[in-house]
Amino acid sequence: MSTGRLRTKKKTCSSDQSPDNLPVRSSGRQVKKKAAEAAADDDEEASEKKYRKCEKAGCTATCPVCFASAAERCAKNGYTSRWYHLSCGEHFCNECFDHYYRSHKDGYEKYTAWKRIWTSNGKSEPSPKAFMADQQLPYWVQCTKPECGKWRQLTKEIQLTPQIAKTYRCGMKPNNSTKTEGSDQCSMPEDLRVAEVSDHWWYSMLILPPLLKDSVAAPFLAAYYPDCVGMSPSCTSTNRLPGESNLVKLEHLKSVPNLTVAGMNKYFQPFYQPNECGKALCVRPDVMELDELYEFPEYSRDPTMYLALRNLILALWYTNCKEALTPPKCIHHIIVRGLVRIRCVQEMERILYFMTRKGLINTGLLSVSPDQYLLPKEYHNKSVIIVGAGAAGLAAARQLHNFGIKETVLEAKDRTGGRVWDDKTFPRVTVGRGAQIVNGCVNNPMALMCEQLGIKMHKLGEKCDLIQEGGRITDPTIDKRMDFHFNAILDVVSEWRKDKTQHQDVPLGEKIQEIYKAFVQESGIQFSELEEKVLQFHLSNLEYACGSNLSQVSARSWDHNEFFAQFAGDHTLLTVGYSTVLEKLAEGLDIRLNFPVQSIDYSGEEVQVTTADGTVWTTQKVLVTVPLALLQKNAIQFNPSLSEKKIKAINSLGAGVIEKIALQFPYRFWDSKIQGADFFGHVPPNCSQRGLFSVFYDMDPEGKESILMSVVTGDAVATIKNLDDQQVLQQCMTVLRELFKEQEVPDPVKFFVTRWSNDPWLQMAYSFVRTGGTGEAYDILAEDIQGKIFFAGEATNRHFPQTVTGAYLSGVREASKIAAF
Repeated sequence: MSTGRLRTKKKTCSSDQSPDNLPVRSSGRQVKKKAAEAAADDDEEASEKKYRKCEKAGCTATCPVCFASAAERCAKNGYTSRWYHLSCGEHFCNECFDHYYRSHKDGYEKYTAWKRIWTSNGKSEPSPKAFMADQQLPYWVQCTKPECGKWRQLTKEIQLTPQIAKTYRCGMKPNNSTKTEGSDQCSMPEDLRVAEVSDHWWYSMLILPPLLKDSVAAPFLAAYYPDCVGMSPSCTSTNRLPGESNLVKLEHLKSVPNLTVAGMNKYFQPFYQPNECGKALCVRPDVMELDELYEFPEYSRDPTMYLALRNLILALWYTNCKEALTPPKCIHHIIVRGLVRIRCVQEMERILYFMTRKGLINTGLLSVSPDQYLLPKEYHNKSVIIVGAGAAGLAAARQLHNFGIKETVLEAKDRTGGRVWDDKTFPRVTVGRGAQIVNGCVNNPMALMCEQLGIKMHKLGEKCDLIQEGGRITDPTIDKRMDFHFNAILDVVSEWRKDKTQHQDVPLGEKIQEIYKAFVQESGIQFSELEEKVLQFHLSNLEYACGSNLSQVSARSWDHNEFFAQFAGDHTLLTVGYSTVLEKLAEGLDIRLNFPVQSIDYSGEEVQVTTADGTVWTTQKVLVTVPLALLQKNAIQFNPSLSEKKIKAINSLGAGVIEKIALQFPYRFWDSKIQGADFFGHVPPNCSQRGLFSVFYDMDPEGKESILMSVVTGDAVATIKNLDDQQVLQQCMTVLRELFKEQEVPDPVKFFVTRWSNDPWLQMAYSFVRTGGTGEAYDILAEDIQGKIFFAGEATNRHFPQTVTGAYLSGVREASKIAAF
């Protein structure tokens, strides 16, 4: 039987007992030894508890510290049963997790309130980690003192605002904007975790992507889930608070197209709205574009950070497009908790430079001084000669100049502008001898430049009465019926070409006539004489659009650009003229007038450009922006010669010609008949007169000056080519007097007639695809040669040919390519 003492004695290990299980008395030395061993075991166990590592594979934090400090028993930098990893420098302990996640804990109500807002606004999981990243991580802010620039962690209770970020200096107490007393706070060392953020692996260890708070992009993107476009669903700037009425509003917003931002130019719509498509120069805020993925492949898996910053930058640009957008102007708008804000600021600079180079921002009429170039110094070591000072050449020159790249523009004529040439000799009205209408203003760079200049564009109304010779206004129902039949014919052309190869192409005019005859025969419908004439009017309008008679235009590819998103919105008259914009674009650039280029030799290391006076210009790269007609006539000799492929592309396009006539009268004789319309149509008496003054434009929207402008298109261009200006005037007046036969039409007091086809340095209006050609020719023409010779102009822009906008954008495109080489 065992004694009571034996029953209460604690067993230590098997070696302390004899084989018969009787207790053995230990000596004093043995007791001390065992006590020392037990103490060592306890120290080892305590050490393990005190320094538990983060369980996230690859995390560099050997001794994590809890940033939350929310629970009463927060582990701080001590032991916890589990560390929750947000980034390599940011963890929270299991006790703080329980504080918010367990329903009986004090923080649960705060977590659930946040969760309700997140769920009602966002699409992603409202997890505890997301809560901690969105609500509990401290903010980091950079000292704005130029010689410092260190990053400092703000205390937990401080909410970062753009104003704090813009003005913060080391030691400043943001709540009262004063610095703490004592030694220079900038001399204090920067937190060691900051340096890690710049390492390439750091972002891959980030558990959740950054979601910006109060982003300037929020008003643009109200129809999207915030977390799908890089914004926090908990942010009040989305105007989505929990509640039934707001949930209904949310569903409504998801289907609203063309969302506009209060106080912003209505033509600025840089982001697609959900389920919207087909708008030029528009980006999806929730998806990276192909060129963005190519430039930033590291974001292909999770593009959230890129989208957040890109959307912010775009919104900032369109909020104020009159000033260059620079990294310092963006930084203070990046509001996000945690060390990731440092990474966002670093990445923002890369993204901003990319967007600047691509011409998505910091474009148009901006002019910067040499100490404020828009791209870093590594881009500045280039020199470029630009041949031609039209819209394309000036656009490229302005971009390159602002990038910090040396540009020289050689122009053959005694003026800039190319096919933009405005007559300002009429009283208080500008009349464009060339382009003057902006087709589709939404996101059109011309609308941007007008905003930068403070210029208003006149929206053209849709009313266009068709007046017959004899003075009668055509019944609108007849016009609508023939417009329907005309478009139906073009629809049949579209169906016909679907299975046709390039070699099966036919002239558009021939195909239209064939379809028209087949329709009349099969349907038995007989059009009246007037209806036939109205159809001729619509055909003349098509020739106006193509810049050629339809016998030369490809039936297969006449509208090739319509397969791409086009500029939407209003068609407007640029009442001040395009030259106002281009002259501003040219300010401060190195432009040499009266320097026709004769040859370009790119056989050596550098490129040599020879002008008509014998001067040889040496440069690294050349951008050729001369009209297509000059390339077709070999006005410039290339050495080596252009490739067969490029020559074939050049000749597969047509150099279209239209001419204009403008007339000033002593009074507005047309007002009572036209009743405020911006233009009216002339129904040709027969097909031989189709295109001869087919449309007349009232050049003064205010209705004060008495100036009309008309166009000559198609075969009518050849009709007037050998007539002098006075004879052309007489023909035009004959037409006007027929259209207004019921009243007296006075003689004009002033007029002009354009002669674009006779201009040796232009010889055309705009390009079109010839029969047998394809839209691909525009892309081939745009291809550079050996990274030395580049090409721009409307005939190199497959998406937007035939327009000043297309020419301008081609110049921006090539400037981007040149800068990237």
